[in-house]
Amino acid sequence: MTGGPVILLLAGEPSGDQHGALVARALRKRWPRAELVGLGGERMEAEGVRLLAGLDDLAVMGFVEVAGRLPFFWRLERRVRALLEEGGVDLVLPIDYPGFNLRITRAAHERGIPVLFYIAPQVWAWKAGRAARLAKTADRIAVILPFEEEIFLRHGGQAVFVGHPLLDRPDDVAERDAFCQRWGFDAGRPILALFPGSRAQELARLLEPFTGAARLLRDRHAGLQVGVARAQGARLPAELLEGCRVVEDGRGLLRHAQAALVKSGTSTLEAALEGVPFIVAYRTHPLTFRIAKRVVRVDHVALANLVAGRRAVPELLQDQVTPERLAAEVEPLLQKGSEAREAMRRELAGIRALLGEPGAAERVADLAGEILDERAGGASRTSSSSDPGATP
Repeated sequence: MTGGPVILLLAGEPSGDQHGALVARALRKRWPRAELVGLGGERMEAEGVRLLAGLDDLAVMGFVEVAGRLPFFWRLERRVRALLEEGGVDLVLPIDYPGFNLRITRAAHERGIPVLFYIAPQVWAWKAGRAARLAKTADRIAVILPFEEEIFLRHGGQAVFVGHPLLDRPDDVAERDAFCQRWGFDAGRPILALFPGSRAQELARLLEPFTGAARLLRDRHAGLQVGVARAQGARLPAELLEGCRVVEDGRGLLRHAQAALVKSGTSTLEAALEGVPFIVAYRTHPLTFRIAKRVVRVDHVALANLVAGRRAVPELLQDQVTPERLAAEVEPLLQKGSEAREAMRRELAGIRALLGEPGAAERVADLAGEILDERAGGASRTSSSSDPGATP
């Protein structure tokens, strides 16, 4: 590897692209001449990853939704497998994105290519057998939720809790006055934050009930302002946004909001880190939900609740996601000093404490170094043992 290792990074959604970009930066700091190639988005590309496919093609969720894209994924998988067959990849570094990345992990393992799986997919939530297979096929599993380490260790895997990558973000959020001036809010009035998601299918199912709940709450609370977080590239129908401010600084919106409605996912941990009381909601295709109910093996949907180990934050799913129900759940959180609000703030502080320390990307790069050193040492020992002149 005199020219630097060839590392295949595989991310398939916006959060994976964000975390993958930090890892790519850490890898380049360690190996300036490394060749980074794989799947991801603009952030990873900006850090020097040569992309085989981008997020527009990859970011699809749900059993039913994925079915319509199977031909594309089959072609892409063949392309990645061919890259592994060529023999030039030194390390495979999948980042979450379970269905595709678990198959590539197994393919790499069968070819003797080491795998460092970062952000372990939540296979423990719905199929324990897959957790066991990942433990056997990945050389290391870098987990970002504290309870995951024990799960994979129990299955015989080499799992390491590296801390949550959200802790690595610089604290560059604007002060309240500057934030409100930038996005058109009155700094003296409360803000309700809406986080309906980034994918088109999430927005189609969540934006309308979220903004409907906001209208009900504005009618009851004079002066309440509403901010809708728009993820990069997301399209928000203007007809649903009457009376709302669209904000592209999601972290700032959480920091300065009185309360929030948040779709299930990483955004629940982002809300917990900012200390804003919130309600979790999610809707998916009815058939996807019926399948999930049969196979999911955890008591909570929200990552914040999984980290807490209890229902710290209310969860509303499927038919429960109505404007009336959302408004009723979030209303007590808008009231300063209310028992519900203060109790949740204490729960969120506990969740923040469980997420580890900053430096996840650097710890992943350290694990990559361990694996590549082990591989180089193994190759050296093999070469020495096959040399007729080697000392026994």
